[in-house]
Amino acid sequence: MSVKVRFAPSPTGKLHVGNVRTALVNWMFAKGQGGSFVLRIDDTDLARSTPEFEQGIEDDLTWLGMLWDERHNQSKRFDRYEEAADRLKASGRLYACYETSEELDRRRKVQLSRGLPPIYDRAALDLTDAEKAAYEAEGRRPHWRFKLEGKRVAWEDLARGHAEVDTASMSDPVLIREDGLFLYTLPSVVDDIDMAITHVIRGEDHVTNTGAQIEIFEALGGPVPAFAHMPLLVGADGAALSKRLGSLSISEMRDLGYEPIAITSHLGRIGTSDPLEVGTSVQALGDSFAFSKMGRSPARYDTADLDRLNAQALHAMDYAVAQPRLAGLDADLGEGFWNAVRPNLQKFADVVEMAAIVRGPITPVIEDPAFAAAALAVLPETVDDTLWPIWTNAVKEATGAKGKTLFMPLRLILTGQPHGPDMAAIAPMIGRERIVKRLQGETA
Repeated sequence: MSVKVRFAPSPTGKLHVGNVRTALVNWMFAKGQGGSFVLRIDDTDLARSTPEFEQGIEDDLTWLGMLWDERHNQSKRFDRYEEAADRLKASGRLYACYETSEELDRRRKVQLSRGLPPIYDRAALDLTDAEKAAYEAEGRRPHWRFKLEGKRVAWEDLARGHAEVDTASMSDPVLIREDGLFLYTLPSVVDDIDMAITHVIRGEDHVTNTGAQIEIFEALGGPVPAFAHMPLLVGADGAALSKRLGSLSISEMRDLGYEPIAITSHLGRIGTSDPLEVGTSVQALGDSFAFSKMGRSPARYDTADLDRLNAQALHAMDYAVAQPRLAGLDADLGEGFWNAVRPNLQKFADVVEMAAIVRGPITPVIEDPAFAAAALAVLPETVDDTLWPIWTNAVKEATGAKGKTLFMPLRLILTGQPHGPDMAAIAPMIGRERIVKRLQGETA
């Protein structure tokens, strides 16, 4: 059986960390086994869905390298949902209810006061045709509930192991609202059947829903897919993921300078036994993915880890990959420059500051004018790859400085910064003319 999974975001907002982790695990699982990844846009809520958000979803997935094999819009499949609803109504599994939200809330409060579970009592099943007509005459429109069998539904969860849900402890789920809008559950099941989805992979907060959905699969006569319910994300402190981090959109992360492979490596490996290292590609992440590596504890989302992986991705980036982006920033000073500065990059845009070190202008930091004068006096006429060891040895002999007292003053004078790229590599690129000016205290 060929693996086929789906990611079904709603185009009512931007993709954020939680969304993308779900998409990524689906993508890695499928692609690691040569399977298919379906992008299914859940736009049944026509009032809130927008083309702009839909395009944003596509742009984000493409930027992250998670291309899809099929693409569907649920808004174009209402006829299939109506057909499925009619079948469930005809079999007695989908029934009309006329209670208002206020009436349902009062019933739940009464049940709780009596120590009873606050589940729907199926009062609507006892309504006569005359009572239904009276409600209709009042202007009420029914919402439609799926009648659960009230049994133990079991499955072997790829992420959690053996799982069971007792649907007798659940309210019959509402599948269609009073305004006729299909809620998520029925379209999802119908699409999974029609699109031959083999595995449904999502967060563990959906475990209870799975019991009801399996019953809907069975009621519609469709094959029941395999399920995997992943542990949820938490913050670095183990607490629930903060709104600030949990709602951070992928487009915002792109604007902040994060590399796509850093994001996918981070989200794809936290909470697993794999080392938290940057992958060579998103396909490589898929090739190494297995649910057996996924722990049962919540996955800790720590931006410090993401920052480390982002730097790691840049440090390993070849010049051929970087060159178009360097040109776009007007910072392409050649392969030697890139190789010299990439070990110091945290975000790609940092390269602009590195380029300024080479071509200026920068303001030198001179703490000891006598030291700068002595260094200028022994500066070699020829500036090439041998400059740094020859020059620093000459400055050492002229001033008696060594170690940090030798190298830090020269770095501050030549770069204006106390840290940065390897001076042996970068100093020759600055050129003798600028070195002289900076040693003289000029902005150059």
